[in-house]
Amino acid sequence: MASSVIAWDRIRDAGSKLTTPLHPDDYLRLLNPLWSQRELRGRVEKVVPETDDAATLVIRPGWGWRYDHRPGQYVGIGVQVNGKFQWRSYSVSSPPRRRGRTISITVRAMPEGKLSAHLVNGLEPGTIVRLALPAGDFVLPDPPPARMLFLVGGSGITPVMAMLRTMDRRSRTNGRPMPDVVMHYSSPTPERMIFRDELDRLEREHDTLTVHRLHTDVDGMLELADLDTICPDWRERETWACGPGPMLDAITEHFQAAGLEDALHLERFSLKLAGDGSEGGTITFRTSGKTAEADGATTVLEAGEAAGVGMPFGCRMGICHTCTLTLVEGAIRDLRNGDEFDQPNEQVQTCVTVPVGDCTFDI
Repeated sequence: MASSVIAWDRIRDAGSKLTTPLHPDDYLRLLNPLWSQRELRGRVEKVVPETDDAATLVIRPGWGWRYDHRPGQYVGIGVQVNGKFQWRSYSVSSPPRRRGRTISITVRAMPEGKLSAHLVNGLEPGTIVRLALPAGDFVLPDPPPARMLFLVGGSGITPVMAMLRTMDRRSRTNGRPMPDVVMHYSSPTPERMIFRDELDRLEREHDTLTVHRLHTDVDGMLELADLDTICPDWRERETWACGPGPMLDAITEHFQAAGLEDALHLERFSLKLAGDGSEGGTITFRTSGKTAEADGATTVLEAGEAAGVGMPFGCRMGICHTCTLTLVEGAIRDLRNGDEFDQPNEQVQTCVTVPVGDCTFDI
């Protein structure tokens, strides 16, 4: 009896919503919260603790998702925190599965990271999140090189883990050995090593995989001069490096000094914008009738907010496209790559662009 009452309550609730003016997308959400024509969505299936401050989120994407990402790519995820959507990008730690139903991202809670801490400690299974499709060039080639070197620090292990899992799965499928892989993994302590147990297992099961572990709280930071001992043939290997900025800067300098920068692939977790304060101009916000002066390091979004314009925004780092406006006239520069655009009616991401001279936006 109780179950039939609950069923009728649900029918009446749905009926009441169907009598109000709704967008077709709203009708889809009544049937399934993952169904949307306007945005990519996913549902958090479970949150798996990895260390005291890191967790893996297993997410089931909805309509429009493709499971053919390349190992090492990242996805954008938007989560509502205190009534506002916060966007960040995280590496996919699960291998691609063409017939898959879920993807995994592994997140470390950072002291200054509002969203990362929420994902690790405050996100409940069943939460609906927004997603952006996989992107990034820090990927495992297909086929992979015969000899590879991974240099990772902290949560920089996450994109590399997707690569290792992919090579492990292929080895199990085709019965061939994994390529010759050497990995150096720096972490403050053994307890903070994400995927520590799985890496131990993979190393036991694959004679061609060697993992060097460095606990920086005790042993200090990696000295790149030690590469000759850790991996004597590192100059003959293709190398992937992911970790803190200072570590990647040192690796870049070391490989450049050896004339091997073309063999080095880097993944940085922070967005580095290239504005230097030069150029700039007057930005006119046509509909609101407001203007703002901005230099070549102040984004259109920041300038509009300072002028009191109700600027749309989401991730503030060029992932979610929530901030996109129409450029009516003038020119802008994309701070991520230096490209300039001056076509009328161009759709512009205001959080990562600056004016090049005077320009006008339709808002």
